[in-house]
Amino acid sequence: MFAGPDQDRLLIRELIDSYGDAVVMRDADAWSACWALDAVWRFAGRELSGRDTIVATWTRAMAGYANLAFMAFPGAMNVQGDKATLRTHTFEHLTPVDGPTRVQAGIYEDELVRRDGRWMFASRSFNPREIT
Repeated sequence: MFAGPDQDRLLIRELIDSYGDAVVMRDADAWSACWALDAVWRFAGRELSGRDTIVATWTRAMAGYANLAFMAFPGAMNVQGDKATLRTHTFEHLTPVDGPTRVQAGIYEDELVRRDGRWMFASRSFNPREIT
């Protein structure tokens, strides 16, 4: 289901695309700009709070990959004022520095906020699905 003003939905889609581009380009500054200062990231049984903690953890994790591809697309989006919920599907091809290449799909359940006219992630909860 997609609901809310077209302009907001377009800007949120651009956020998803900016996030994905930052992953592939390993651009920590661009990736950081996608997150609210007080954001929460849940994955692999962990919960990280605060953009600085999230970005530091991501930067360390990215160092473990020799190569990667990341794609994401929205499956549902509901915009209400300055908040939105989003379901984002992902597909990743990951080549670790040490270890075999693997393919992973997943789903993010997202909460977004608009602050200073920009949409950003307030909360992302990731559920991976390994593909063999």
